[in-house]
Amino acid sequence: MKHDIGRTRSGLRLGYTTGSCAAAAAKAAAQMLLSGEQTDHVRLMTPKGIELYLDVEYIKRTAEYAECAVRKFSGDDPDVTDGLLVFARVEIAAEPEKRGSKDTESCFEEEGIIIDGGGGVGRVTKPGLEQHVGQAAINRVPRRMIREAVKEIRRKYGCSDQLRVMISIPGGEETARKTFNSRLGIEGGLSVLGTSGIVEPMSEKALTDTIWFEMKMLRDGGHQYCYVVPGNYGTDFLRETLKADPFLAVKCSNYVGETIDDARLLGMKGILLIGHAGKFIKLAAGVMNTHSRQADCRMEVFASHAAMAGADRETVQRLMQCINTEEAVGILKEKGVLQQVMETVMDRIEFYLRQRAGEGLAIGAVLFSLEDGILGSTKDVEMLLQRIRREKAESADKQGSSMDTDEQADQERKAGGTDKK
Repeated sequence: MKHDIGRTRSGLRLGYTTGSCAAAAAKAAAQMLLSGEQTDHVRLMTPKGIELYLDVEYIKRTAEYAECAVRKFSGDDPDVTDGLLVFARVEIAAEPEKRGSKDTESCFEEEGIIIDGGGGVGRVTKPGLEQHVGQAAINRVPRRMIREAVKEIRRKYGCSDQLRVMISIPGGEETARKTFNSRLGIEGGLSVLGTSGIVEPMSEKALTDTIWFEMKMLRDGGHQYCYVVPGNYGTDFLRETLKADPFLAVKCSNYVGETIDDARLLGMKGILLIGHAGKFIKLAAGVMNTHSRQADCRMEVFASHAAMAGADRETVQRLMQCINTEEAVGILKEKGVLQQVMETVMDRIEFYLRQRAGEGLAIGAVLFSLEDGILGSTKDVEMLLQRIRREKAESADKQGSSMDTDEQADQERKAGGTDKK
């Protein structure tokens, strides 16, 4: 049974991620293990703030463990994982001294919960991802969701034992061949993913229409300058590192070029793009749609700019073999050329952004990584930051003045009413 958990503004059905499935299955399995009773449904609060009520399938209980599955539902998103069963097996963990060193190194262990991947869950084979080589491709947010869900059940039943959670996805290895996992150095299965726990599908037209609508709303609200971010990473960086207001940001997804066009057509005076280097490094090659199926020139950009900075042939070859930007940045830091490379990269990004924006639209960009923070910025970034913040302050002052005027008018009306009496 598929539960309708909501729809986008364009009417497309929301889904839930493999991370939510894994956490829900782990919670149900832990419940059955510690209570000794069957669990047919499970509730899970996602990081998005949407509570899921999911069916539990393929239940198996023994004296040693409980295992069950939750079926992936992608809503109207064209996701190859839709319909797959995500299994979780929960058992009391063996004593640390009885576990082998290899077993310990390949697991994620924190707060009394041990998490690992079984069949159909990929393994990391190359350095550079957030997991170590040999660990299961279960990303940070899903791991936290699994851990918190199991801890909730452990507290409920007063359990102090360590619990071991094994996530598996039958058919995952075959399905993974339709993804980019092998290019990332993930072999043998799928990644367990999700930052919000919810899949929000959008057709290309619906997404670009949303970009236009969000920017128009800001403009109609008196904002002629705004931030532009690709998604959640950019929003978090904007709020937590730059201490800026995410409500003044438009999410562009991969559609950087279309967003710049919208800003120009709407008569905006300036936009400031803030994004992870994994997406925005492509701008240095003039790529204005950052989806991997459109173009993937990340390592070519790093390698060519490193060569211009004097990097030797071996370094350039290493850069071309990197699987993600974090690994490439690490090599540039190691060789002492990161700053020089980012200066020429940002110059090139500024060239292509200005070329697309034309005259009359101020534009800038900030590139960051989760590990190193700001990697580079274009020349007008500080000016744009000041303009956006000034507009926000002016807007707040106008609202305050309007409230004072309304309050004064209300008091005058009350006074008039008293006089009539």
